[in-house]
Amino acid sequence: MPIRETPWPAGTPCWADCQVDDTNRAREFYRALFGWEIAESAPEAGGYLMALRNGHPAAGIGPKPPGPTMPSVWTTYIATENADDTSAAIVAAGGTVLAAPFDVLDVGRMLVATDPTGAAFGVWQAKRHAGAGIYNEPGAYCWNELHTDGYQRAQEFYSQVFGWTFTEIGDGVNVDYATFALTPDGEPVGGLNDSTKNPGAGPSYWLAWFQVEDTDAILASATGLGATLLMGPDDSPFGRMGVLTAPQGETFGVIDTAQATEMPS
Repeated sequence: MPIRETPWPAGTPCWADCQVDDTNRAREFYRALFGWEIAESAPEAGGYLMALRNGHPAAGIGPKPPGPTMPSVWTTYIATENADDTSAAIVAAGGTVLAAPFDVLDVGRMLVATDPTGAAFGVWQAKRHAGAGIYNEPGAYCWNELHTDGYQRAQEFYSQVFGWTFTEIGDGVNVDYATFALTPDGEPVGGLNDSTKNPGAGPSYWLAWFQVEDTDAILASATGLGATLLMGPDDSPFGRMGVLTAPQGETFGVIDTAQATEMPS
């Protein structure tokens, strides 16, 4: 069981949470789907819920922030050692800071921003909460990827802000996809997908993927719980996968990495 109790290296996608209108409804949906234990936070946390897997933090569920109406979403957070410095780097690289760095009680410091292609993401400076404490196993998140209509511009932005290096693994014709790592010879920690190759893909966004034991069963369970199937089930060299929209509108992916399939050349 991969677990982590210390802060993730700067530049690593380290946490995912969803913002919804009804946290209790989301609690019941994800508890039934992934078997999460959902813990209440302190009253001063504003109704934020912590999803646990085998006692370790797996993801968060929170109410939407006050202000203009926004859709329900899953947000990917990228680790940093200094949220204020990263905020300045985001602006210098052409991004927009939506929520300036602020302290989250004594658990961390964060900000929310959009990259130059319009995709929203969070930045997390760990204090008492290191980020995901369990990962790469059923019921925990295992991958984060950006779907963008500005493929090259996004690479330039994230390289400048977080120092990512990219490796192209698509065919360059039907699929443009790159993994990103913290160093040129490092292990991939996420991916970038050129959404212009997918007709009707919509605005740029970050997609969080959760590992499961049986993709087909999870997709059936999710739709039975009120979710909408957007894609799949599909086989891939990385596993059998599907993409869902939860009952309140937030989109996420599921993948059974044990069911990787070698695709025809």
